[in-house]
Amino acid sequence: MRRRILYWLAAYALLLAAGVSLHGFLVNEYAERLLWDSMLRTEFTHHLERRATDPTYRWSDSDSLRLYAGDADAPPETRALPDGIHDEVELQDGTEILVLVDHVDGVRHVLTLDITEMEREEDRLTLFILGSSVALVLLMGTLMAIGLGRALRPLTTLADDIAALSPDRAGQRLVPEPRASSELLVIASALNDYLQRNERFVERERDFIHTASHELRTPVAVMAGAAELALAPADVPATTAHQLQRILRTADDMDRMIALLLALAKDPARLLQTGQPVDLSALLPAIIDDHRHLTRDKALDIALDAPPACTILAPPGVVRATVGNLLRNAIEHSDDGRIEVVLQADATVVIRDPGHGMSPEQISAIYSRMARTGVPTGDGIGLELIARVCEHLGWALDIRAAPEGGTVATLRMRATGGGADARIAG
Repeated sequence: MRRRILYWLAAYALLLAAGVSLHGFLVNEYAERLLWDSMLRTEFTHHLERRATDPTYRWSDSDSLRLYAGDADAPPETRALPDGIHDEVELQDGTEILVLVDHVDGVRHVLTLDITEMEREEDRLTLFILGSSVALVLLMGTLMAIGLGRALRPLTTLADDIAALSPDRAGQRLVPEPRASSELLVIASALNDYLQRNERFVERERDFIHTASHELRTPVAVMAGAAELALAPADVPATTAHQLQRILRTADDMDRMIALLLALAKDPARLLQTGQPVDLSALLPAIIDDHRHLTRDKALDIALDAPPACTILAPPGVVRATVGNLLRNAIEHSDDGRIEVVLQADATVVIRDPGHGMSPEQISAIYSRMARTGVPTGDGIGLELIARVCEHLGWALDIRAAPEGGTVATLRMRATGGGADARIAG
């Protein structure tokens, strides 16, 4: 801002100096012409009056003022000039003259005034004025820069203090300089109030995350444990065992959903700091086994190509929930055929389903609604939530409709945040 203000002030000063100089030049030229006109006409009129009253009077040339009667002796440069005053007529020897041409009694009279030295003085004066103007503009610019720097110092200091604020430190406040203006005091007060309210909000959020992590997972773990104990006896009726299995699967799904929600509630840097080495080549078969029960009533087969050794640093629960939800989505949108799961060496998981899938329009609509409102659309299982988790962790999610039918989901995982590229494409 200081630089822009200086640029505008410098431009204003230059325009002002140019305007004043041009105005002075025009006034000087006009005044000069009036002066020369008055001087030459006064001399010529005086000569005519003296000659009319004194027949013996003869004009005497001076070093600078000369009178020519007729064109025989007049300088060649003046012979074609019409009657009137002519300024800055240059002779062959470089002399500049002022010329008055007038006809009296049929005789052409030429009165000349040598203004060579005067023009030189005028040129020197013009150069002095231009130099003084440039020096004045430079001096004004320096003084403005110093003054503007002193005037804006409290604002730049406040801006530096704002830039130094860190979101992970509590008790931060802005302390304006004693000479700060009332406007800066209002800004600092408003920002301090915002910082205080933000600290309370962050504190409430941390309390909620801590409480939710314990209070939500504890009953889920209790339900899962109770269901496992109930299934332990060998004489459990089939219908009861089926319901207990549903309880176990629902508890497991709920635990994964809690993991995703808690991951979104944490800062990405802190979340990645708590990450652990995850062997994807060992985790993918376990995820597939956990979801095979969903294909029990369908003619579906889940195939995993021989996975290469691949380890990433990430929260294991988040990885398991993300890949599991993508696999569940593929199963829900397929009736029969083969779901292919491929793990690439760069920690990329590709899931291809053969089902009716989603059209490009549906996929684009899901992403558009998610981008505008973030409201779940009901298309897919946790699709919007997975996309937000990927953006949170700096992963890349790409979901496309396959040309041969079905859907291809590509999840590129990496252990560092930033440069997020979570997207859903048709």
